[in-house]
Amino acid sequence: MAETAARPAPPAGPSPGGPFPARAFPELAAGSPSELVAAVRDGLPAERFDALRDVLGVPSAELAAVLRLSPSTLRRRRERGHFDELESDRLVRLAHVVVRAVEVMESERDARAWLTSPSHALGGEAPLDYASVGTGAREVERLLTRIEHGVFS
Repeated sequence: MAETAARPAPPAGPSPGGPFPARAFPELAAGSPSELVAAVRDGLPAERFDALRDVLGVPSAELAAVLRLSPSTLRRRRERGHFDELESDRLVRLAHVVVRAVEVMESERDARAWLTSPSHALGGEAPLDYASVGTGAREVERLLTRIEHGVFS
């Protein structure tokens, strides 16, 4: 992804409203994978975009670019109240990456900083940007596993 403007500093302190993902993405706590698949197929509520944006501490335009949503599409989804299946799938994919980053970094604040900072292991791209496509998201998750096990790239 093209270089973006400087990001604001991540908010400090604990996150209000409970831990991620319960607060931002209750669908990730579904009782079974089939429940999550059904939620994605039905289309996630538009509020999930704002919840993910708040967890990441990035501007709406930046998150929309990562999710491959044009400003006009995002506006229409907000008006309609939900995303379509493919957009919902991209939201869930990115939410899974964020959950994994929070687990490995042990705090939302550290996960935000890591996700939005350039990574040598990802060719100088920020993990958030790299995760904008499925292949990149899987590589970010592999990188997090290496970090978790002390294998730095």
